[in-house]
Amino acid sequence: MNLLYSNDRRAEYPASWYAATANATERYPALTEDVTADVCVVGGGYTGLSAALHLAEAGFDVVLLEAHRVGFGASGRNGGQLGSAQRMDQEDLERLVGDDDAAKLWDLAEDAKGLVKSLIAKHQIDCDLKPGIAVLGLSTGDQRDLHDHAAHLSTRYGYDQIELLDESAAHGLCPSPTYRGGYLDMGAAHLHPLNFALGLAQAAAKAGVRIYESTEVTGVQETDPAIVATPQGKVTANHVVLACNGYLGDLNGKVASRVMPINNFIAATEPLGTDAARVLTRDVAVADTKFVVNYFRLSADNRLLFGGGESYGYRFPADIATTVRKPMAEIFPHLQDVKIDYAWGGTLAITMRRMPYLARVAPNILSASGYSGHGVGTATHAGQLMALAIQGQAEGFDTMARVPALPFPGGPALRSPLLVLAMTWFALRDRLGF
Repeated sequence: MNLLYSNDRRAEYPASWYAATANATERYPALTEDVTADVCVVGGGYTGLSAALHLAEAGFDVVLLEAHRVGFGASGRNGGQLGSAQRMDQEDLERLVGDDDAAKLWDLAEDAKGLVKSLIAKHQIDCDLKPGIAVLGLSTGDQRDLHDHAAHLSTRYGYDQIELLDESAAHGLCPSPTYRGGYLDMGAAHLHPLNFALGLAQAAAKAGVRIYESTEVTGVQETDPAIVATPQGKVTANHVVLACNGYLGDLNGKVASRVMPINNFIAATEPLGTDAARVLTRDVAVADTKFVVNYFRLSADNRLLFGGGESYGYRFPADIATTVRKPMAEIFPHLQDVKIDYAWGGTLAITMRRMPYLARVAPNILSASGYSGHGVGTATHAGQLMALAIQGQAEGFDTMARVPALPFPGGPALRSPLLVLAMTWFALRDRLGF
């Protein structure tokens, strides 16, 4: 199954609230001839756009190829949360890689947040960047664990941007009967993800990147120089950056064995007006502690943007709104019958340990993917790290690449049935509360 075309129309953004409120942008041409470049970037999401922008600013001749439109995939459809730390808890990273590398990974995660904020400021990207993400638990045990985690970040890493929330404070922020406390991280942020991607593309184009849309890569020849094939032309380049995430397909088996595509879904309600205060009393985003996580925030026009729902295969459900309404109504019972104006799905990618997979898959080919729902900052930063590695400054890239990455049992052939089993199991865990 080619996930590039399984659930979407060619070269069209999904009918999301993000697409409906996207900033005006040009459509880039398709590649129709053979070209050469210093670097060929495959994929026009955060990873690829960031890599291309940073390489062009460093003086490299860069070609970027995107099968659909820039920001078409997870970069233009996600929950818009710019979270702190890595996707794997810092305590778990300390046990996995040791204190020294765990500290480096913490610093890299802080760099990722700073990079997104600095790119938005430098290139004047209009994407509604706002501070604050609350992480809320569904039990008193969750509250205790979250408070312990916040204390660890403060004590070990000096992170002082977190406000602890007991049950009363959590309800004061998010008047849902579901949550029992957590914390509010004001060093984290949220934004309009598609407009951020479009802004990165405009900045990259201004820096000299040749962007080609509607140009699917059909193969990468691991030679020196490398040859990147497309239906109507090829790119010969000294370096290749694979920035495909959930849409890698069979371009590289080593990456595909460690990175699994999954689907997630978001709905946007009608504008809630004064009822918005019954969802959130502050303009922050929320993620909860379920494994099949619920995440939400209010839009600039006071809609609830709610992400959640379970996926048991690679086809989007026929009725995405109904899929998302179920978990949304569990969190906000008073919105059981609210009108949903937009509902969309997207394909992201996960790894076994929920840490991104960065690798040199050939001497002149770098890859980064598998952000596991933490990609706004991590993917943008991974693009910069690959750009620096190509320039010979590989310390950050190598630190990320040293995190042990387990292959999925059975490799790419068994990822789909494994997805069904895993989602069924973790959905059951969430329902039973353990």
